[in-house]
Amino acid sequence: MSAWFYLITAGLLEIGWPLGLNLAQKSGWRVPGIIMAVLFMAASGYCLFLAQKTIPMGTAYAVWTGIGAAGAFLVGIVFLGDASSLGRWLGAALIISGVVVMKLSSN
Repeated sequence: MSAWFYLITAGLLEIGWPLGLNLAQKSGWRVPGIIMAVLFMAASGYCLFLAQKTIPMGTAYAVWTGIGAAGAFLVGIVFLGDASSLGRWLGAALIISGVVVMKLSSN
């Protein structure tokens, strides 16, 4: 069970690095944003490393990227004013559905 905790944590941390890169594009945030991105990448990667000790690589990678992609999508819409459309929400729902199926199909 702890491997799934690490994997979910890795996926949630994966949301932080695109946010850091987004912040780095704003005036006065270049260095803090890049530092934030690098720290989130390292933490996310380490948690993924721990999760892959017992979760198969393909499952772990799909779940990790799925959580990161869906999470970045939600952060973009809720906090950054990214476009929201039915098609984008459907795409996010498909990503989340895929993550759920991967979780239910693993050992």
